[in-house]
Amino acid sequence: MSKLDIIWLCIGFSGQALFSARFLIQWICSEKQQRSVIPVAFWYFSLFGSITLLCYAIHRHDPVITAGQSFGVLIYLRNLYFIKVKPPTTEAQT
Repeated sequence: MSKLDIIWLCIGFSGQALFSARFLIQWICSEKQQRSVIPVAFWYFSLFGSITLLCYAIHRHDPVITAGQSFGVLIYLRNLYFIKVKPPTTEAQT
């Protein structure tokens, strides 16, 4: 395995770690508030994890992951746009 292959594996695993961390963030925030909440950080981790995984998928020439992550990036950007245009109430922000 070449150094470049190892770098790309690290990029792929980093993207997966970011993407998975969003669930941990959501769980911790929900536990703190004793109800289900989706904090703004959830959307940022979703976006950056998805972009990282998208780069990895494009490098690997994987059309399935590329298509799935491309669609996700659009959804995460749209949610962040909504938050910027009409911020959630102070109670919902974490």
